[in-house]
Amino acid sequence: MKENMAQEYSAQLFIDGEFVPAQAGATMPITDPSTGSQIGSLAAADAQDVDRAVNVAQRAFESGVWRDMPVQQRARILNTFADLFEADIEQFFRLETLNNGRPVTETRAQIARLPQFYRYFAALALTSRSDVIPIEGDYLCYTQRVPLGVCALMTSFNHPLMILSKSLAPALASGNSVVIKPSEQTPLTTVRLVALLKKAGVPDGVVNVINGEGRIAGAALACHPKIKKIVFTGGTDVGRTIGEAAARNFAKTTLELGGKGAVIMFDDLDIDRAVNGAAFAAFIGAGQTCVCGARILVQRSMYPQFLEKFRAKIEAIRVGPPSETSTQLGPVISERSRSRILAMLDRAVASGAKVLAGGRAAPEAGPGFYIKATALYDVAPDSELGQDEVFGPVTVVIPFEDEADALRIANGTKFGLAASIWTNDVARAHRVASKLTFGILWINDHHRLDPASPWGGFKDSGIGRETGIESFSEFTEPKAVTLNLSGKTIDWYKDDGQPKRLN
Repeated sequence: MKENMAQEYSAQLFIDGEFVPAQAGATMPITDPSTGSQIGSLAAADAQDVDRAVNVAQRAFESGVWRDMPVQQRARILNTFADLFEADIEQFFRLETLNNGRPVTETRAQIARLPQFYRYFAALALTSRSDVIPIEGDYLCYTQRVPLGVCALMTSFNHPLMILSKSLAPALASGNSVVIKPSEQTPLTTVRLVALLKKAGVPDGVVNVINGEGRIAGAALACHPKIKKIVFTGGTDVGRTIGEAAARNFAKTTLELGGKGAVIMFDDLDIDRAVNGAAFAAFIGAGQTCVCGARILVQRSMYPQFLEKFRAKIEAIRVGPPSETSTQLGPVISERSRSRILAMLDRAVASGAKVLAGGRAAPEAGPGFYIKATALYDVAPDSELGQDEVFGPVTVVIPFEDEADALRIANGTKFGLAASIWTNDVARAHRVASKLTFGILWINDHHRLDPASPWGGFKDSGIGRETGIESFSEFTEPKAVTLNLSGKTIDWYKDDGQPKRLN
């Protein structure tokens, strides 16, 4: 990535350790969502560029330059990279805020933790052990875990560095080569990151970046026969297409897809804590996250008081330029996204839903793609707004009667990514958690991620897990080795009348 004095950015492809343009010379604009203006351009890869990147990654893998490197050295390089990342963290804060419009205070809070992901998986690589398996007979059987090969990492616009780090850290720690396809809307921090990986000592060809349109570059990457694993974060429909493409090549997949998070508020909770928790769950990242609190389920006895206080909380949220530290809610990613969200709100109101707060664009915040923080009530759980992902600063407040009713509403969706339970009753918290069909659950909190905890969903929210030991294992295959300890070889074809063992 190059910067000039006019603050224009160029996100080229990164192949075999070098930044290069697309072979056909095609480019795409990079837009600042807070102003709607172009701030640079990215190289738009086609299938030929993708093929080149994958072949380079495959050659690097087969050479063993990273795969066969002693794990202690690989871990040292990842820890060196984490140090470089941390030293450059302020530039990453500002660049990601510029590129995706998230308030800088949020960006700083999220990205500051990411170096730890690389340190965690470096430590996992150092402490990984194989299994010795007791089998019948005079044999020693043990396993080895070996890296898969070339892995495709396809990230989304909402949390570019965090989503990338969740899969890049374990992929590299376990010895794979990678081809990264960032969102065409937010490539800038990815490009800066891979330059630091090279500086830290990751050999050329091990990490490659393909920029460009998802329907061209992403599609070519998903169906490439040399890809052994695909990690994708994005919409469920696209994820299903990627899963089908991967299946044709018997590639593994980890797919983190859509969500319709439920935030369940029981009436034994302090009302102010409930309101603060609901606002945090719903509006962080302008609601552009698959785990956002898209449905606030409130026990009927506290519902009227909750609505009153929640309205005041939402109306006080400051919408504005994301680079200003006073801003609490930035723009959504594009005009197309804003128009889609506002159309959903119009349909909901036409169907009888009531606006508690917000419900409109916020042109007073600036020329970018701003929407007021929005909550609606009198929304049917089975309506469009009660079921479909909005991916914007919009939530709905739905009352429930008791635990059974809360579980019915919360589980009554095709998604199963994340939910939170808010109560002072410890037994109730665990009881409800055991019956919720979501892959990620929080109790009296929301939006918490740690590199040691597995991340992923049920149902249409995807398959596989990122982070944790589970993720590290999913970037490897087990190899079983059986050693004959007897020092003898059976003459199977000798007719000596002795019993012989085949298996």
